[in-house]
Amino acid sequence: MENTSLQLFVYSSLRKGFQQQAYEYMVKYFTFVAEGKVKGVLSDSETGPVATPTAEDKFIKGELYELKKKDNFSFVFGQLDDYEGLSAEHGLPVWYRRELTTVFKDYGSATEAWIYWFTGDIFGKPVIESGDVMEYIKSKELTSFI
Repeated sequence: MENTSLQLFVYSSLRKGFQQQAYEYMVKYFTFVAEGKVKGVLSDSETGPVATPTAEDKFIKGELYELKKKDNFSFVFGQLDDYEGLSAEHGLPVWYRRELTTVFKDYGSATEAWIYWFTGDIFGKPVIESGDVMEYIKSKELTSFI
């Protein structure tokens, strides 16, 4: 498998429903492909919901996007890496990593896409059973996160 998938799976602040400035960046460089899910666990950390991979039959709901222009890969994913904090500065910890994962599209097929997994400790953190950040935020009325 080639490590240059042009697809990105998002499950939190880059999703449509958040209407944040970051989403404007998404639509500038990416085309929406489908709703989908990945194998993983959502946990509620101090900073908001975070995703970690799992081998269990637990899923995280989100959206699949495809980069509009292949030539923009290094620039766009470099910007996203910065947004997600992959560049540690001044000895600060790196809390996320970008890697390829299998995305199960709502319409049955599967594909490979990039995802940002949380690398911090989730021991003792509440699990978000629905696997859906949007649903969780609405249930908790965490409007400051949106």
